[in-house]
Amino acid sequence: MRILGLLKADRHAEAGTPPSPELLAKMGKFMEEIGRAGVLVATDALQPSSAGARVRLANGQLTVTDGPFTESKELVASYAMFQVKSMAEAIEWTRRFLEVLGEGECELRPLFEAPDFPPQ
Repeated sequence: MRILGLLKADRHAEAGTPPSPELLAKMGKFMEEIGRAGVLVATDALQPSSAGARVRLANGQLTVTDGPFTESKELVASYAMFQVKSMAEAIEWTRRFLEVLGEGECELRPLFEAPDFPPQ
């Protein structure tokens, strides 16, 4: 099962503050471990919302809103895609990731896969 983990942004992420060298070293070790375990499919950190835009199409009208966005609780700072056997396994890896960070909040969402759709 593929699961997407979304790390919620905080004031540091939105400020574009880079991680400390110590945190980068701890994250590097964790990424090596999760990579060796064959669980990590992809991961990246996102730039602050001030570098982004929201694009909306409603009633045939296209609206583009440049960042930054004020609702920081709805923003994502980074993502990771896992290939795991269960949600419980994804939760365990996420718990360990958050322990490396020291705090934070992640949302885990399974991706739809072919068996989730009825045959055509």
